[in-house]
Amino acid sequence: MSRAIPVGKIKVVVVDDSAFVRRAIIRIFEQSPDIQIIDVASDGVMAVELVKKLRPDVVTLDVQMPVLDGLSALERIMTECPTPVIMLSSLTGKGGDKTLKALELGAVDFIDKSAAGGPMDIAAIARELTAKIMVAARVDLQKLRGGDGTKAQPVERHPATLATDTEVVAIGTSTGGPPALQAILGKIPADFPCPILIVQHMPMGFTASLAERLDRLSAVSVGEARDGERLQPGKAYLAPAGRHMKIRRVAGELHIWLDTEPELSLHRPSVDTLLESVAAACGRKSLALVLTGMGKDGSVGARAIKESGGRIVVESEETAIVFGMPKAVMDSVAVDAVVPLYTAAETIIRLV
Repeated sequence: MSRAIPVGKIKVVVVDDSAFVRRAIIRIFEQSPDIQIIDVASDGVMAVELVKKLRPDVVTLDVQMPVLDGLSALERIMTECPTPVIMLSSLTGKGGDKTLKALELGAVDFIDKSAAGGPMDIAAIARELTAKIMVAARVDLQKLRGGDGTKAQPVERHPATLATDTEVVAIGTSTGGPPALQAILGKIPADFPCPILIVQHMPMGFTASLAERLDRLSAVSVGEARDGERLQPGKAYLAPAGRHMKIRRVAGELHIWLDTEPELSLHRPSVDTLLESVAAACGRKSLALVLTGMGKDGSVGARAIKESGGRIVVESEETAIVFGMPKAVMDSVAVDAVVPLYTAAETIIRLV
């Protein structure tokens, strides 16, 4: 089900059980030339009714609400009146799994509104929410349908495909990434012959939950990367939020290196930083995959991969929820393959 690009202001319904949050979001967009808050709701039942009545372009939806919780409200919205939804979550740690479940159910993205003991950073949330609403309003809802939360069947391979000179597979993604990663890793066999390094743009506190979720749903082992860890075949390493992930050789073996340089990077972790590191360490034995996401992170690193003799695959516009990152890579270098998400795992296995 494709959606027409909104004409005029993007119409938004705000759903949150906190009156403070509702008022804050209304104030954020009072003078906006692009976004208009057309109504608010304080529980999930009201949210579903408003969405069906007003047909907004975007809904912001709190994860925790009375009467009908955010996940249940999201399921009803996506079934009864499909609309792009941005989740507002203050849940980290174990609770972060609820936010990841929301992305699997069809939410476009989420924003962490947790305050870590202090007042909510309205200015930062305003910038992030504005950017994500602008993207969500233009998303094709057909691309938001996730899996059923069960393990996908690993791709069967002929034994000859075990022979490889690829040392590392690096994956970079942002908006729409968690369900995309689940779709790919769920098909990678446990005996995959090289390590997989992943950068997913996420707030602090959510990458551990994502790693745990992916590990449950994948044949390969998935974990949040640790500084100094030695890379092993058949294992996927997810960069922790707030730190760049790089690799380097120690006594001939590849190890993970986590730090905050470059500090001025727009994203931390950065896809560019990972890919540049992989290119330097592995050269022609590197393979990179850039998936859905807004922005250009990955385009500089992809150039480093290609200049070192490595290979680049990007997700096609057909399935990418946001085609920004793959397109930026395609504009930067001659990629080796452009594939829809549903054939990405097979492509990786074939190239490796």
